[in-house]
Amino acid sequence: MKKVRIGAGQGFYGDTIYGALNVAKYGDVQYICFDCLAELTMAILQKDKQKDPSKGYTKDITVTAKNLLPYVKEKGIKLITNAGGINPEAAREEVLRIAREMGIEDLKVGIATGDNIYPLLESFKQKGISLADYDTGEAFNKPNDEILFASAYLGAWPIVECLQQGADIVITGRTTDTAQFLAPLIHELGWGEEQWDLLAQGILLGHLMECSGQATGGNFSGDWWNVPELEKVGYPVAEVYEDGMAYLTKPDHTGGRVSVDTLKEQFLYEIHDPSHYITPDVIADFTNVRFEEIKENVVQISGVKGKPKPPTLKAIMGYSNGYMGQGMLGYSWPDALQKARKADEIVRKQIELYGIKVNDIHTEFVGYNSIHGPLAEPVDEEKLNEIYLRVAVQTDTKEEAAQFGRLFPPLALNGPPFVGGLANLFSVRQLLGLWSVLIPREEIEVGVVTNVKGVSTNG
Repeated sequence: MKKVRIGAGQGFYGDTIYGALNVAKYGDVQYICFDCLAELTMAILQKDKQKDPSKGYTKDITVTAKNLLPYVKEKGIKLITNAGGINPEAAREEVLRIAREMGIEDLKVGIATGDNIYPLLESFKQKGISLADYDTGEAFNKPNDEILFASAYLGAWPIVECLQQGADIVITGRTTDTAQFLAPLIHELGWGEEQWDLLAQGILLGHLMECSGQATGGNFSGDWWNVPELEKVGYPVAEVYEDGMAYLTKPDHTGGRVSVDTLKEQFLYEIHDPSHYITPDVIADFTNVRFEEIKENVVQISGVKGKPKPPTLKAIMGYSNGYMGQGMLGYSWPDALQKARKADEIVRKQIELYGIKVNDIHTEFVGYNSIHGPLAEPVDEEKLNEIYLRVAVQTDTKEEAAQFGRLFPPLALNGPPFVGGLANLFSVRQLLGLWSVLIPREEIEVGVVTNVKGVSTNG
C-alpha cells in the first residue's frame, strides 16, 4: 500500500532550525512542512513591507533555505511553508537567490497567492457581504487606513496545485496551520476533494504536528522532568498510508518523547468544538479519535471522521488599536511585595495628577501573580526575596504611551526602597486589534493564483 512520510519543520516565526535539520537528516521523509504564521506575525510582516516593499515574508526563510536546500537537492525532500506571509513573491525570490549562490540548479519554487483580501474590502461592502465580527456580531466600522492587514485562511488545494506543477518548494501566504501537512497527503496518496474521512485524518495529523516540539515532549505538563534530551528534541514525523492509517513518531538520534499523553495535550490545543473542527478543506469530527502506542515513540492514530467543507472561509483583519506604554522595576526583601504595591499606587495617582490619558491599565507583580493573575494563591510575603512591578497602559497616541514610561525612573529616589532593575521604561508598542469575518468562499477562491518558477529563470 502506498505511503508517505512527512515531518514538521517549524512551529512559529523564530523557531529553531535544528528540528527541521534533524528531520531532514534522520526522519526518512519526503516532505518537511513549516507553520510560521500567527495573527501577530502578519502585522509584523505588514510593517516590514511598509518599510521595504521587497520584504513582508518571515526573515528566517533565509536560514531555512541555506540549511535545507542541500537536502532538497540530494534527498529530493520537498519543503512546504507559509513563510510568504504578506509577500510570497518576494519570499520565492529570496529562496531562488540563495539557490543560485549555492550553485543549486533545477530547483522549482511554487507560490500560492490570493489570501490577501485587503484590496477586496470595498467590493465586499458594495456586494452587501457582511463584514460583521462573527464572534460578537458587531458591525464593521474600521476605516481602511487603520487596517494593518486583511487575510483569508486558504486550505490545502492551492498547495496541491503547486506540487502537481512540479514544485520542490511551495511558499504561501496565510493558510490554515494544517494545510501545509494535508497537501502532500492529498498529492501523494490521491485523496479526493470529497473523501471527507481521509481529509479529516490529514487535518488531525496537521494539528498534531503544527506546533513542532509541542507534540514530542516540549511544553509537556506531565512528567516533563523525565522527557529525555530536550536540548535536541525531535520534531514530529507522520507515516501515512493511502487508506488513512497513520503513525506519528520522531526522527532517530533525537530527544523528546512521542506518547499518547504528549499527543493528547497537543490534540486539545485550540480545540473549541471537537465534533465540529472547521477548516477550508473539511469539517473534522474528533470525538472518536484513538491514540494507541504501538512501541516506544510510535503512536497509531485513527477514528477521525469528516463532514463536507464549509461554504465560507474565515478571514481576519488586524487593525491599529492604540499604543502600549509600560514600565518595570524590582524591589528586594524585606517587604518586597508591599513596596511594589506602594509604587503601583504612586504611578496610578500620577497618571491622574499629570493628566495622562489612559484607556486601560494593567498591573502585575512578577514573582507572585504575573502568570496566574487573580488565581494566584496568597503567599507568605516575608519569604519573598524579590518582586518586580510591571505596569502597562493602553493609550490612543504614541506620545501618551511614552509619557507613561517616564513615571518610573523618579521612583528610584522618590518611592519605596530599594529599586533595582529598571526596564521597559520607554518601550512603546502599537497594539493590534483583531476582527474575524466569514466570507463566501467563492469570493476568495476566484482570486487564488498558483505558479511555479525555476531557479534558472532568474539565473
